[in-house]
Amino acid sequence: MKKLLAGAALLLSLQTGMAQSLEKMQWFNEPEQWEIKDKTLSLFVTPQSDYWRISHYGFTVDDAPFYYATYGGEFEAKVKITGDYQARFDQAGIMIRIDHKNYIKAGIEFVDGKYNLSTVVTHNTSDWSVITLEKAVPYIWIKAVRRLDAVEIFYSFDDKNYTLMRNAWLQDNTPVQVGLMAACPDGKGFKATFEHFKVKHLPDQRRLEWLRKNAE
Repeated sequence: MKKLLAGAALLLSLQTGMAQSLEKMQWFNEPEQWEIKDKTLSLFVTPQSDYWRISHYGFTVDDAPFYYATYGGEFEAKVKITGDYQARFDQAGIMIRIDHKNYIKAGIEFVDGKYNLSTVVTHNTSDWSVITLEKAVPYIWIKAVRRLDAVEIFYSFDDKNYTLMRNAWLQDNTPVQVGLMAACPDGKGFKATFEHFKVKHLPDQRRLEWLRKNAE
């Protein structure tokens, strides 16, 4: 059992040192203009596109660009986001998605001339929570941590000090698509840039507890 634990620790150290390769990810709703250069994804966001289901507005849309990879289990994902936001509801961030009825998107959103930290949680119907920023920011870091049946969303202005902005339920033991999302519901499109995207595997808490209880 001690050898098993040592081997698991070595594997974990190798996994946690790996960053997601952008070139190996795939598109859902591929935009017309995009490129990957110097480990950075830049795109011109598709006009009149978004993710939302039913509530408040009465419509459902599922047509904005989303660049993702599929992960099982528990993980931490983070990215640095920059956007040339122009119109109401221009947005960019991280999305964690099971299917068209179950997803979380979180990032920065431009509403009525102000920058907002924005999270939409959808389980058949969507909700929306915002934190309005006092002034414009050149970029934002967003981090999502999936643990068991919850996802914690954090923001940072320096990739050092992170603040919790939302804790949301998401079905555990289910593979999810994790990646980079941008939407432009009202406008004619804008440029969004994603840097330093990384997904770090986290060991399953239930399995670690079993290993501790059954260690020699």
